Amino acid sequence: MAKFFGPIGYSETKETSPGVWTEVVTEYNYYGDVVKNMSRVRTGDGLNDNLVIENQISIVADEFAYTNFQSIRYAKWMGVLWKITSVNVQRPRLLLTIGDVYNGPVPIIPPIGGD
Repeated sequence: MAKFFGPIGYSETKETSPGVWTEVVTEYNYYGDVVKNMSRVRTGDGLNDNLVIENQISIVADEFAYTNFQSIRYAKWMGVLWKITSVNVQRPRLLLTIGDVYNGPVPIIPPIGGD
């Protein structure tokens, strides 16, 4: 069983200015295990086929993860952001199933120091 350590992205809709709502993503790092390692190719409408990963990652969850599991959007695995397609609560862990490549908003990390 492979080990996992990496960021999990949580999404929240916030009012960034009066009347303007934006999806804000926050990342938290978690430890866990890759319990299922599987991929397939799905024929798409475009020229190239789509790669779909059907891996399952079991993370050791904290209280924040339990109360906000419905807001999990992606996991970074093997250097790529992958969409979370389902979350199964199995205390003390969350079982995350990943699918397509994630193309949504990501957190903007401010520069260190700054001008």
